[in-house]
Amino acid sequence: MSILKAVKIELKKEASAEDAAVLRRFFKTGKGQYGQGDIFIGARVPASRKIAKKYFKEITLQETVKLLSSKVHEHRLCALIILRFKFECAKNKTERKQIAKLYLDNTRYVNNWDLVDLSAQYILGQYFYDNGDYRKLRALANSNFLWEERIAIISTFYFIRRNDFKPTLELCRKFLSHKHDLIHKACGWMLREIGKRDVKTLISFLDNYAAKTPRVMLRYSVEKLPKSLKRKYMSVVKTA
Repeated sequence: MSILKAVKIELKKEASAEDAAVLRRFFKTGKGQYGQGDIFIGARVPASRKIAKKYFKEITLQETVKLLSSKVHEHRLCALIILRFKFECAKNKTERKQIAKLYLDNTRYVNNWDLVDLSAQYILGQYFYDNGDYRKLRALANSNFLWEERIAIISTFYFIRRNDFKPTLELCRKFLSHKHDLIHKACGWMLREIGKRDVKTLISFLDNYAAKTPRVMLRYSVEKLPKSLKRKYMSVVKTA
């Protein structure tokens, strides 16, 4: 039996029709919604993580790409966790570059917010940071493809963890006029993370852009600020 087949069998064993129904609603799979048509089997993330950890050393990158291209959401999720484990355990820059390139070549399968959030910062974030590769980060942000845009902003979390806020602030300014709340939420989350490390930087951003910031982005960004500052910034927001 191939490793790929073994992974799918183990994920199937973790399936739950009841959980699948909940996940289809939660991840907006209805007509016209951002996750339209996605297929869930109801395997939970901890189980997928456990399976990925069991097989990531044996499964090849080629098999992982096949898993990533599956129509089943949990297959793609498990594949991305496998890639993360492979990246973290890579022996050298060449191996990390190969994994990062594979990710970039297959972003069409990283097509829901949970898939982005559990993978982008750990693979592309580190790769971009280690290589000073702002060009590819900006290319994702300029793609006009929702999931690549979210990949871009979430990838900057790796930079934030190293107190490099410039890429995040640049993308947050760019996305002030974005129409989708999944980008607003991601930007607000990253701004909040900046504020946890350097509140002066967050306040400087808010002083300049709060009135132009989408409400949900602003709400996320001020969550850890004192109540008086929350009221101050939420009172000036104009956009929905």
